[in-house]
Amino acid sequence: MELSEFCPMRIQMPSRDLTIAILGGTGDLGSALAKKWAQKGHRIIIGSRSKEKATNFARSMREELDLETINGFELGEAAELCDLAVLTVPYSSHARILKIVKEYLQGKILVDTTVPLQKEVTKVSLPKAGSVAVEAQNILGDDVTVIAALQNIGSHLLNSDDRIDAEVLISGNNEDALHLVTELVGELGLRSWHVGQLENSAAAEALTSILISINKKYKRKSSGIKITSH
Repeated sequence: MELSEFCPMRIQMPSRDLTIAILGGTGDLGSALAKKWAQKGHRIIIGSRSKEKATNFARSMREELDLETINGFELGEAAELCDLAVLTVPYSSHARILKIVKEYLQGKILVDTTVPLQKEVTKVSLPKAGSVAVEAQNILGDDVTVIAALQNIGSHLLNSDDRIDAEVLISGNNEDALHLVTELVGELGLRSWHVGQLENSAAAEALTSILISINKKYKRKSSGIKITSH
């Protein structure tokens, strides 16, 4: 069955000049994504539970990058003002943040980068819904298009100007949204692969614990994945 058969919503949105809300934008991953996409010409909204923290963080980023296209808002405001949102929070905050922004994300795309890491980070532990991204879709409802991506790329790699020798798995149920997120991931200097329906995000989420295990056992700083064919 073709992916498009699962796509009731049609997303028509240019990849250039988007307003992107980074929900959790003051964290390591969120700030790294904000910088890279701001430098590619997108308007960036740093979203945080504290508006003061968000505005101060955005101000320092504007000064660092010499760009005026970065602003900070409380989470609900950030979600309301954006074209597309990216969630970059710990799993412990995942459901709580989604409930705050739910009403403001209706009709929009949410890119969920969250991994369900528990105290024992080297052990795969997926939620009852099957994956964090499916959990997000259940909370937000059918009028929000959830796309899962970027679970296996470290923030320190995105903060670097060096080439990242790893690839990204992207899953979701809307073909237009998948293509848009693929373009955004490409702007980070990363190749990505569509890996099927949103339920398949479980594989990428589980891989994070596996990669952490590899890093610990083999003394690697940042192991990653690449898809090969023969």
